[in-house]
Amino acid sequence: MTFPKFKAAAVQTSPVFLNVAKTVDKAISLIKEASQNGAQLIAFPEVFVAGYPYWNWIMTPVQGSKWYEQLYKNSVAIEDPDMKRLFQAAKEHNMHIVIGINERGQSFGEIYNTNLIIDNQGNLIGKHRKLVPTWAEKLTWTSGDGSSLKVYNTEIGPIGTLACGENTNTLARFTLLTQGELIHIANYIALPVAPPDYDMAEAIKIRACAHSFEGKLFTIVSCSIISQEIKDALRSDVPNADEVLTRKNSAFSGFIGPNGAVVGTPLIDDEGIIYADIDLEKCIQPKQMHDILGHYNRFDIFDLRVNTAPTRSITFIDNHEDFNKK
Repeated sequence: MTFPKFKAAAVQTSPVFLNVAKTVDKAISLIKEASQNGAQLIAFPEVFVAGYPYWNWIMTPVQGSKWYEQLYKNSVAIEDPDMKRLFQAAKEHNMHIVIGINERGQSFGEIYNTNLIIDNQGNLIGKHRKLVPTWAEKLTWTSGDGSSLKVYNTEIGPIGTLACGENTNTLARFTLLTQGELIHIANYIALPVAPPDYDMAEAIKIRACAHSFEGKLFTIVSCSIISQEIKDALRSDVPNADEVLTRKNSAFSGFIGPNGAVVGTPLIDDEGIIYADIDLEKCIQPKQMHDILGHYNRFDIFDLRVNTAPTRSITFIDNHEDFNKK
């Protein structure tokens, strides 16, 4: 057996709002910088390409409709040229990448909150579509399905990912753990429009620490920030956009070890890239105490079943005999 050791990078920044090409340019620049600093894995925020629908929280659905159209026009498909540039950057810089995108579906208006998993050879080895859009996000995204609840083996270890609030979903997290996940990427957006008593940065940290402690693995958190560009763009419909989109403790990016403790100093609200050394051998000893995938569970009592079949919008039949069989 081998236990990889490597340096990982977590990005806390904003996209170039609703501009795919320029956001990909920015991502490639950050990939190059992280590579020059010795990183072999880089995590980007939720829907980094190319923006989050903040209008859902600060406008009526009718007001936000025109912004939804802009987001759809700036959503991407895997085969798009800009995505191919991103894959090439992974290969050129020997970098594993997990990055959030607004993925364009087959129907006009169908958008998925998707995380891409790209290996250091430039291969798209997987994608995860957010299972349940959170609260106001339901105005924008279509739900994913169980087919994307997977862990991907790479040169640096087995990688899994969940987006934002679905890191609260215990069953989704357990599904990844059962597939041997040792590196978990949890990506988020800054959310300053939460209730007054809600500390977003602390909530992100709690989710990450819980997953790492329960599963005895490393969690890498990447969160976006809200740039002045985003506030300026939305001010045309919400004059006090600066006020409603500004709040302390809205973003947290960092690393959590298998003991559930924060590794190094996280970024809270500030923009930048942070790094940590990951040693998967450190995942072994903590499991002696609590291995919820083995000796510290009772599978004769508990039975979790996960539907991994892709959702189908229609089933075609071509004769009566087939119809009767259905």
